[in-house]
Amino acid sequence: MGAGRWGTRTRAAVAAVAVTGTAGIALITAGLTLGPAGPPQPSIDVSGGSSSSSSPVPALPRSEPVRIDIPAIGVHADLVPVAGDPNGTLEVPPLDRPTVAGWYHPGASPGEAGNAVVVGHVDTRDGPAVFFDLGRLRPGDTVRITRADGRTVTFAVDGVGAYPKKSFPTALVYGPGGPGPALRLVTCGGRFDERARDYSDNIVVRATAVG
Repeated sequence: MGAGRWGTRTRAAVAAVAVTGTAGIALITAGLTLGPAGPPQPSIDVSGGSSSSSSPVPALPRSEPVRIDIPAIGVHADLVPVAGDPNGTLEVPPLDRPTVAGWYHPGASPGEAGNAVVVGHVDTRDGPAVFFDLGRLRPGDTVRITRADGRTVTFAVDGVGAYPKKSFPTALVYGPGGPGPALRLVTCGGRFDERARDYSDNIVVRATAVG
């Protein structure tokens, strides 16, 4: 889709997610709404349940991720490390790099035991950004993370959910997870509130490493 489709109908919006508990991080994902038609929303809402693998895949040593590929929604993007600032706000890639996703590097790296967290913008003034179609993912879809050590870790989606900002699933995203490697993808979504200039929800994808 060309940039001309979005025209002047886009309106600035900042999506903020309060993350409380042991993580102590607030996730802020900046995006722009497209008017009446916003980003795709998940048709399912799974907050728990069994993982894609009956037995956990052995964990790998720590290594920085450098690329994410999600074939089902056409995502092929570089990854950059992000962290929290002194105010407890999670950094995201700059808006002038909408096709780049951010890996929360104080947490697990993809392939290590625990939940690796990757965040990305949903859209920008010029149109869709890296995670615009995140809500289209379905259980069984694959996410591939390429690491700096040359290894590629494949994750299978377990569930996709839309969560109100006031009920962000902190433990689900930042918690220790199971014994094997897991992945969480996060962006903004839901209804766009014109008055508050904010998205109502966040989209969270759960995935488990598969052999």
